[in-house]
Amino acid sequence: MAVARATGQDEDWDQVYPAYIRHLMAYGTLLVAERDGAVTGFGATLRIGSGGQAVSMLTDLFVHPAAHGTGTGRVILRALWTGEPRRMTFSSLHAHALPLYTSFGLDAWWPLLYLRGDVRRLHRPAGWSVSQADAGQVGLLERDWTGIDRTAEHRFWAGWPNGAAVIASLDGEPAAAGTVGGAGSEYGISHLAVRADAGDEAARDAIIAVLSGLEPAGGHARVCLPAPHPAIRPLLTAGWRVEEFDLHMASEPGLIDPRRSAPSPALA
Repeated sequence: MAVARATGQDEDWDQVYPAYIRHLMAYGTLLVAERDGAVTGFGATLRIGSGGQAVSMLTDLFVHPAAHGTGTGRVILRALWTGEPRRMTFSSLHAHALPLYTSFGLDAWWPLLYLRGDVRRLHRPAGWSVSQADAGQVGLLERDWTGIDRTAEHRFWAGWPNGAAVIASLDGEPAAAGTVGGAGSEYGISHLAVRADAGDEAARDAIIAVLSGLEPAGGHARVCLPAPHPAIRPLLTAGWRVEEFDLHMASEPGLIDPRRSAPSPALA
């Protein structure tokens, strides 16, 4: 946490960030670098999926400013990604990030847009309903649709301030499932998966349906979407705006479907 603070990370240091680090220690791999008796950086990965199709997502890589230029980040990354051919991350726009990740075989494919806007300007599409659910139910639906078990992450997200697992149904049948939550300006969709056979219209309407049902203080919420996602246009038309963006970098295209996924920037 001291290293993260030194790099200027703006986080909830009392509740969310400590829980996030504990989650990575329990379900991922978290390594620290030590130099002359002091921790100078840390990095973490989370394996999404299993077997030969598993993807190693770099969730964090931070080096204390005093250790910049020492090769600390490269050493951590090499240790984390040895034996992990399918790799991805959401890269910041830091000047050193892109060259480092490309040296590990990753390319930039599309921007992940952080959108914020007034949920009261959105209208639930016809035929859609949204209900709260158990995180385990949501995890089972996502596993059925994608073959990947994200139950541990859904339980983690549901434990955030204002957190809740939700199921969005079209004509009474579950069509999307995920988790919402977060404190203050971070409140919104944490992660949302859509049914495997969903087309662009369903992927778009699922996002609008979930957002339109939220009741944030002040009316504003957030969602992170790949730039090609079909919900981008209606959100911008409704006055939502892009606050910032990261770059999706991966060892190959298709590790995340940019027209179906509403991923978590931290845990995808």
